[in-house]
Amino acid sequence: MDRRVHFLSELHHADTRLRALIDDLSDAQLAVPYHRGINPPIWELGHVAFFYEYFLLRPLVNLDPFMPGFDDVWDSFELHHEERWKENVVPDLPNTRAYYNKVIAELETQIRTHPLTDEWLYLLEYGIAHHHMHIESLIWTRQTLAYPKPTFTSDDSLSPDTHFTKGDAEVPSGSYQIGISLLDTHDPSSAQHFCFDNEKPGFHLQIESFKISKSLVTCGEFLAFLEDGSYQNQSLWSFGGKHWLQDGHTHPEFWQKRKGTWWLRRFDQWIPIPLNHPILHVSFWEAEAFCRWADRRLPTEFEWETAARGHDAKLYPWGNTMQHNRVSMDACHMGNHDATALSSSASDCGCIQMLGTAWEWTDSQFLPYDGFSKDMYPYMSTLQFGDHKVVKGGSCASSSHIIRNTYRQAYHPFRRDVFVGFRTCAR
Repeated sequence: MDRRVHFLSELHHADTRLRALIDDLSDAQLAVPYHRGINPPIWELGHVAFFYEYFLLRPLVNLDPFMPGFDDVWDSFELHHEERWKENVVPDLPNTRAYYNKVIAELETQIRTHPLTDEWLYLLEYGIAHHHMHIESLIWTRQTLAYPKPTFTSDDSLSPDTHFTKGDAEVPSGSYQIGISLLDTHDPSSAQHFCFDNEKPGFHLQIESFKISKSLVTCGEFLAFLEDGSYQNQSLWSFGGKHWLQDGHTHPEFWQKRKGTWWLRRFDQWIPIPLNHPILHVSFWEAEAFCRWADRRLPTEFEWETAARGHDAKLYPWGNTMQHNRVSMDACHMGNHDATALSSSASDCGCIQMLGTAWEWTDSQFLPYDGFSKDMYPYMSTLQFGDHKVVKGGSCASSSHIIRNTYRQAYHPFRRDVFVGFRTCAR
């Protein structure tokens, strides 16, 4: 596909999704209450436009600001999180939408005409990826606030694979490629070669053989942990987990017990716990405690990536091209499926649903690889190094445009408002 056509198509897709997540909300729904895991939807809309304007259109096209005087409002590093809720700080929806529309229209013009320099192509790819990140955050905002599911989410569930056998896959010892080699990023115009700075520079690592669950931990498996009194069993919790429990946590996020039966809230609907569906919305501390209870452990990020990529260092578990029918992503099903569904997503060792469905906790801190160097956009990784855990694989709300085996996301271990789950390894 022609590069300009490719980027116009990707921008249109992201733009359509973002608008759909804003346009069906009432004024009351747009006035969201404060929560540290979300942002006001109107601010998200303006911030996405500002990112394109500030990092592409101003420096590379020499355009003047579209909304003079508001840089500090839309810049996430300037406007503190709590201040985004203050009255008369963020413009209203009509003015913000007008700003967003102008930026998107100008960007479309520039995609058609701007020289395809490496810098332009890299920052354009980055800007569209950033666009998708905020689509995901608006989706988990809806889940957090019990708003209706996105209009583009299907009611259909994916069928389980009755021939799939649960259990562990054994990954043999050997030298495996981790991350993206600098030699593979020579063409930043290629989505296949685009990556973020925290994925570089790639390297080979000797991995000892290990066994990893072929499927994600299910709601039913986690319910057994819960009903065994595990939230009250201090021996299962690490120091950090015990500190987290002091906030009063006694069950997974969005679970509720009614007359002896556990229920789960998906957006604005309560349903009986779907025992065979992957568990979502659990913190690192909960995943860690479950592993101790089950005499298992979390994989390291390098083990996870090895199980997903194999010796051939594939970009996706099945090969080097994204195939949308193999993943639960793009908010199509929102985890509404069996943990044995999508067996066609299997990696060489037999693990399924490694991409999509749930971000997966690993036991690794988010740290730079040896030889790390900041990219043209310097803030992707550096602010998260050290105090975040690595999660891998993307979620049901993530965009298939940006997720691959090497992608590294960073979450604080207490986060569970996002669509995060886990799989386990044998000790």
